[in-house]
Amino acid sequence: QVQLAESGGGSVQPGGSLRLSCAASGDTHSSNCLGWFRQTPGKEREGVAGLDVGNGATYLADSVKGRFTVSQDNAKNTYYLQMNSLKPEDTAMYYCARFPFYRCPELPGSWAYRDFDAWGQGTLVTVAS
Repeated sequence: QVQLAESGGGSVQPGGSLRLSCAASGDTHSSNCLGWFRQTPGKEREGVAGLDVGNGATYLADSVKGRFTVSQDNAKNTYYLQMNSLKPEDTAMYYCARFPFYRCPELPGSWAYRDFDAWGQGTLVTVAS
């Protein structure tokens, strides 16, 4: 089994940037999909971005295209979500999660969080003046 741990959240003004990290440990040898979700109170988790660990393909929800990017550092078993031009509506708890297949489902905005089998504890991002 894989364990995931997010870090890097915090408070930032609109237009600012943050980089979230997701450190993986345990079964890191499998080339799966690493997804990023976010959740606000009273709402279900929504998919934001994904990365095919094996081939580096990335997927972004329409709401974050042009502002967010995903990347990985294979030597560190760490994945990143770079968030630029942040907006107040980006305020949420952010989670990384593993989809146990080689490729991410397309269209992160339509992901079902129940299809992901390992989760980090989350890191809070607050965007406010």
